[in-house]
Amino acid sequence: MSAIPLWAYVLVMAGVTYLVRMTPMVLLRRKIRSRFLRSFLRYVPYAVLGAMTIPAIFHSTASVASAAVGFLVAAALSFRGRSLITVAVAACAAAYLAQLIIGFI
Repeated sequence: MSAIPLWAYVLVMAGVTYLVRMTPMVLLRRKIRSRFLRSFLRYVPYAVLGAMTIPAIFHSTASVASAAVGFLVAAALSFRGRSLITVAVAACAAAYLAQLIIGFI
């Protein structure tokens, strides 16, 4: 790929990213007073993170079953209030062990 199309792609993506981030600040200069809208916007980052993470979880291992085991372990530990590192390590270990067991069957 030559340098000119590459820089054109970079500039277009920079412009799109800038517009997406700048538009709400320009349009919403005042504080949002609606309790419904504020409570809705409070959960948007969590919903987006979940929408990006959960499909990646189920495509991260060789089988969906081992990914599901890791996901269930992570969900159970996180609902019990464990730390992020504990949840991540336990989920990885559970998915790894499930994959080993599935490989032997």
